[in-house]
Amino acid sequence: RGIRPQLGWDHRDVALARLDQACFTLQAQDWRRTARAGRTGLMNLKRAGKLGVGLTLVGVAGILYTHWMVFFWVPTESTMGIIQRINYVHVPMAWITELAFGLTALASVIYLWLGDDRADAAAVAAAEGGMYFCVALLIAGSLWGKVAWGAFWTNDARLTFTLLLWFIFLGYFLVRRSTKNQNQGMRFAAVVAIVGALDIPLIHMSVYWFPTLHPEPVYLRPDGPTADSEFTITLIVAFIAYTLLFLGLLSLRYGVEVAEREWALRSTRLKRATVRQALS
Repeated sequence: RGIRPQLGWDHRDVALARLDQACFTLQAQDWRRTARAGRTGLMNLKRAGKLGVGLTLVGVAGILYTHWMVFFWVPTESTMGIIQRINYVHVPMAWITELAFGLTALASVIYLWLGDDRADAAAVAAAEGGMYFCVALLIAGSLWGKVAWGAFWTNDARLTFTLLLWFIFLGYFLVRRSTKNQNQGMRFAAVVAIVGALDIPLIHMSVYWFPTLHPEPVYLRPDGPTADSEFTITLIVAFIAYTLLFLGLLSLRYGVEVAEREWALRSTRLKRATVRQALS
């Protein structure tokens, strides 16, 4: 209700009393404003969630259909045998890995150019997806290599460049947290993502430029695929299914990232405003 200085109080005591009163009276307002900020973040999360859930469900359904085709429809390849069927997982994983890290680099360019925090949030969401899909790619490739080459790992150019890509984007996340200034860490990480994306063409062209155990492309050829139609159709369905799954997960992760940042930003602003008002 307002504290009046009493006889014997010095100015410091009055200031402390007013500060205590302001903190108590503004505490309820702070909670209400923070709750409203949280509701705004949840609204953004819901909008991204609807799209993400829809794409994810369609992608999962497509992956289930792809596996039905792999086991019951497409014939066994005559040269490699049954182990060739793992390529309907391995090859789409390679595509998603390159797509995810490529999107990370693109969003990083936009962030450095425009300074839009949403671009950095998209870069983080895409990079996280790329890390998981790259791990799945390396595992599937190692299983295939054990049967085809007799070893889980060799010093193959494509394998080496792919593993290097994973470590580069591991560094992307480490660099983000390497500085006390969050914005500076985000800018440094954006540069790492752009430089790391230069490894993607090396992965794709390694079968032409370096000695490698990987075969040359069978499907993505200028003169058209050399494989039978059943193999091509199955791989196209797998590409579409895994791409939809990735886009769905990307949308969900982006919504969560934006909501978390909005909540943290508004909470920080409210705390600063509360302190300023209390000290005024």
